[in-house]
Amino acid sequence: MSALPDVLKNIVLFGRSGEEVYNRIFVVSAFAGVTNWLLENKKTGEPGVYHRIADHRDFRHALNDVAGKLQAMNQQYEAMGLNLAVADAFIEQRIHDAQRYLENLANILASGYVSGESILQAAREILASIGEAHSAFNFVNILLNNGLHATLVDLSGFHDQRSYTIDQRIKHSLKNIEFAKTLCVATGYTKGTEGIMREFDRGYSEVTFSKIAVAVKPGEAIIHKEYHLCSADPAVVGVDNCVPIGNTNYEVADQLADVGMEAIHPKASKPLEINGINLRIKNTFEPEHPGTLITREYICPHKRVEVITGSDKVLIVDVYDPLMVGTVGSDLAIMRVFHKYGISYIFKATSANSISVVVWEKNFNQKLIRELEEEFQKITVERVAIVCIIGSNIDQPGVLAKAATALAQQGINLKSAGFSLRKVNIQFVVARQDFREAIIALNQTMFFA
Repeated sequence: MSALPDVLKNIVLFGRSGEEVYNRIFVVSAFAGVTNWLLENKKTGEPGVYHRIADHRDFRHALNDVAGKLQAMNQQYEAMGLNLAVADAFIEQRIHDAQRYLENLANILASGYVSGESILQAAREILASIGEAHSAFNFVNILLNNGLHATLVDLSGFHDQRSYTIDQRIKHSLKNIEFAKTLCVATGYTKGTEGIMREFDRGYSEVTFSKIAVAVKPGEAIIHKEYHLCSADPAVVGVDNCVPIGNTNYEVADQLADVGMEAIHPKASKPLEINGINLRIKNTFEPEHPGTLITREYICPHKRVEVITGSDKVLIVDVYDPLMVGTVGSDLAIMRVFHKYGISYIFKATSANSISVVVWEKNFNQKLIRELEEEFQKITVERVAIVCIIGSNIDQPGVLAKAATALAQQGINLKSAGFSLRKVNIQFVVARQDFREAIIALNQTMFFA
């Protein structure tokens, strides 16, 4: 959204004229950095307005600072046709209304009579909605001032007290719109009785996108990103050593998301997959390129690897106990502890006396280790990396040997490795310092050897 001139030229208007421009719904996120100011920095954890409320501190100045930043941001788009006075007045009023709601929540929280968790969850919902309302309003204003007919679909329900679920609000908001005569711009945040952030937190824009697609049954759902979905990360292997993935399926998309290379959040993609809605990932800055088409049924017509990916932000937790061999339920006991602390794993391997689990470092909890140590003899935690070869049709003799040989030739030792019966993802656990070299070696061997 921060590249609005490119969005207008390369998405809204590209290859279209007259009424061809219409009959589309755009689901927009907040401008870059805005949700970080409101909640917390997604990467660094730096606290935003929300944490002042959670810590029982005055949040008004922080919220007003955000209002000032949003109005300063508006000035960047005045040359595109944004009516600055109207846009500034909109966000000033929205922040004012949000502050009133948040003050009420803060007072209730301070009373100690109600559950703090539910109050704080409501505060996150209110704050999150501001960013998408700001970007959607500005986008519609710019479209209107550029001679296009546009309709704002504000799903934040900021002044609507009706108890709609998320799906009900979407259907109600879209029911009287003549799509063939307008461009709809919908907020990525949707207010619902179930609370969109309760389950999806910062992934809510994709959930709204998915639910709108299911509601209107489009010919195709498209996510526009600032890059292609590539066979490997260009920042690691170089732009000349990777290519966009032309076609793949939702199962491969799930594998990518599981190790952090997210085309779409799995919980947002499932409704699309179940309803047979194809998803396309496009690069905003290369509008002529068809991008990546993700479908339910696609299987590559010939056996090949489609993606090399992984992450160096993981830990391997090894649980060892000599009494584990032949004992029923050791794995269950370990998984119950992981479940207790809300930690999901992305890889697991077993031997007679040990079970090794790879988890995201950001989710690590020292209490989990202490609890495992109470039940099992030895717990080892190590910072590692995981690298994967993924594809819709990689089940071929020698692919595992070829990949392992490529790593061995670079002096990269395997700490663990594995794949499931479906053979869509072969995973290797390596030392963290070997991550980049492992990706490069596998990319070179699987695509260019």
